[in-house]
Amino acid sequence: MESIESYLEKNKDRFVQELIDLLKIPSISADPAYKNDVAKASSLVESYLKAAGCDTTAIYQTPGHPIVYGEKLINPDYPTVLVYGHYDVQPPDPLDLWTSPPFEPVVKKTDKHPDGAIFARGACDDKGQFFMHVKAFEYMVATNSLNCNVKFMIEGEEEVGSDSLADFLNAHKDLLANDVILISDTGMISRDTPSITTGLRGLSYVEVEVTGPNRDLHSGIYGGAVHNPINALCEMISSLKNKDNQITIPGFYDKVEELSDEERKEMAKAPFDLEEYKSHLAIDDIYGEEGYSTNERNAIRPTLDVNGIWGGYTGEGAKTVIASKAYAKISMRLVPHQDSDEITDLFQKHFEAIAPKGIRVKVTPHHGGTPYVTPIDSIGYQAASMAMEKSFGKKPVPQRTGGSIPIVALFENVLNSKSILMGFGFDSDAIHSPNEHFGLWNYFKGIQTIPHFYTNYKDLHEKASN
Repeated sequence: MESIESYLEKNKDRFVQELIDLLKIPSISADPAYKNDVAKASSLVESYLKAAGCDTTAIYQTPGHPIVYGEKLINPDYPTVLVYGHYDVQPPDPLDLWTSPPFEPVVKKTDKHPDGAIFARGACDDKGQFFMHVKAFEYMVATNSLNCNVKFMIEGEEEVGSDSLADFLNAHKDLLANDVILISDTGMISRDTPSITTGLRGLSYVEVEVTGPNRDLHSGIYGGAVHNPINALCEMISSLKNKDNQITIPGFYDKVEELSDEERKEMAKAPFDLEEYKSHLAIDDIYGEEGYSTNERNAIRPTLDVNGIWGGYTGEGAKTVIASKAYAKISMRLVPHQDSDEITDLFQKHFEAIAPKGIRVKVTPHHGGTPYVTPIDSIGYQAASMAMEKSFGKKPVPQRTGGSIPIVALFENVLNSKSILMGFGFDSDAIHSPNEHFGLWNYFKGIQTIPHFYTNYKDLHEKASN
């Protein structure tokens, strides 16, 4: 049988070009103006699944964006792996900070990626990462080495909260039935320190609207006599944290799981260079909740951040105006046992309560997600750990991360399946930011590693069944 390394060497140029073709499509799920592009991307994904060896493929329409499905069922007695990913991407703004157009992919070398990296929106999150699975599957089919049933579900709404997926999962439980779910939408620590994500934070995302007077006012005539909604909004947001950077919403921490000293010691073993961290971000100092390290703040503690704020005049020159309205988008990352609906409700009640007189508040919930923890004693995790150890030459570090993938908890609730989060990106790959990229080394390493997961999982599944 031809090795994955040999197959990859012969086909690597094609693998890169196919990914580039997918990255050229601006499949921005948040903006209705790109609906046709999102649909175009779904069609291309389906064609790639067919070409890779899926016997059955389909595009399912939803109230939002399409879901692409593919499968190859080789033996009913074999375990079934469901591969999940998403082809939608974040908006590329601000465009002026990109060094190359976000939907005109280019390969450039960097300090972190001396072998080159593909720069494009979606390169790492998640087109490049789910595409590793398509190419690894192609290899296993081409060499007749596939030893598990495989199903693909690639959605187009992950970046806007996967709103259509709950109904889709409930309506297609039999179609999506599986033994384990394999996802690459996370990262790893470094080339030298492979890692597997074992925990994700949840999410509560809201938009707030603050209204003062019934129209924009002349700041000379009315300034100092009427409460300025922008000032009020800034004051209200500032009050959401205390001097120790703890969130002041009543009840916010009631269900937060406190990790033991032993668990925190284990987390601290992961390599981390604080000075390198600050240098990479071009900051003089770190920030966050007192009593916790940087890696604890961004993984095991809940947070509240303003993601956007606007109001009044922002054009060229000056316009002396007190705006009638001001707005902000606010996200809260949640940890195990915090419920996104409960947190959203707590936020809404609190934000309305702290509005000063003369100010009206409207809170609009957007999307949310439940935190998730993968047990490291599951056969899925063990299979992934063994695969990465074979590929990297060292055992991966289990690591919790600060991001949210709402579908993961939903998978467990609806399909009763554990998800394995085996990502290959780096934190420095600028996902959700200008100049997002994905290293070619990472891309190829993922393709090399994934077939080992299937071999290990089938063996461990059979042992567990006997």
